[in-house]
Amino acid sequence: MSFFERFLTLWVALCIVAGVALGQLFPHVFQAIAALEVARVNLPVGVLIWFMVIPMLLKIDFGALGQVRAQARGIGVTLFVNWAVKPFSMALLAWVFVRHAFAPWLPPEQIDSYVAGLILLAAAPCTAMVFVWSQLCKGDPYFTLSQVALNDAIMVVAFAPIVALLLGLSSISVPWETLLTSVGLYIVVPVILAQGWRKALLARGTGHFEAVAARLGPFSISALLATLVLLFAFQGEAILAQPVVIALLAVPILIQVILNAGLAYWLNRRLGVQHCVAGPSALIGASNFFELAVATAISLFGFQSGAALATVVGVLIEVPVMLAVVAVVN
Repeated sequence: MSFFERFLTLWVALCIVAGVALGQLFPHVFQAIAALEVARVNLPVGVLIWFMVIPMLLKIDFGALGQVRAQARGIGVTLFVNWAVKPFSMALLAWVFVRHAFAPWLPPEQIDSYVAGLILLAAAPCTAMVFVWSQLCKGDPYFTLSQVALNDAIMVVAFAPIVALLLGLSSISVPWETLLTSVGLYIVVPVILAQGWRKALLARGTGHFEAVAARLGPFSISALLATLVLLFAFQGEAILAQPVVIALLAVPILIQVILNAGLAYWLNRRLGVQHCVAGPSALIGASNFFELAVATAISLFGFQSGAALATVVGVLIEVPVMLAVVAVVN
């Protein structure tokens, strides 16, 4: 893992402190940033999200879809857990914990927003970081690449309908045009740009492509951290008033990670799949494309929403939780 990835939890914690402090010291600056919107899309955040997402999507080789048949059982488990279990189990956990068990300790006006954020987090399967997790569990790189490529292809068409369905079942209204705009801005357009850039880089040789991809990594993490500083600058008042909210929102996320990783690994092993495939299959079911979730939450509900905060909790606990899952799988 790179230096930035290894200490991602520390950087997020520092962003919380920096964002809250800056928001209290310079409120007018952040209000001006929040006002830079077009069609409910915040322009500074939109630029930062592209810096986050495009370097990750650059690594995806959709040509790997031709390898899907070779690992049909592992791919089948991956798809089942990611699209038939993961979003729906998170919606259930959000209902149990946010609407009921933890409701007395959460601000009532943000309950729906917290539920929405957790659903957004679960509806976006991991893209880039799953390559790291796969390497750490000695996963088959060709299987990992093919399952990520297939998940990304499905996400283009399935993310919006699943989110809309689960939000509707949770009695949370969301404008379809805003949801589709988010999908277009943060999935479709970045995929097209990244694949075009990938083709141009590979035309100059694999070594050139790998060198450029490696140099872009820190820019992606830096853009994520800058977005978090902005987010926590607007969340400062809520966090200072109820700091326990972050810990409470982490509970359903942790349970979901354990549930999905355990289910995926168990199913793979029951089907006779080797560890080098079962490992990455379990890990992609446990981790999330949190950059997309954060961007969509901000677009749909705003900087100061509980949805945005809930997705960021996923970022905060991603690395230590996934390293623990890697250790268990190994």
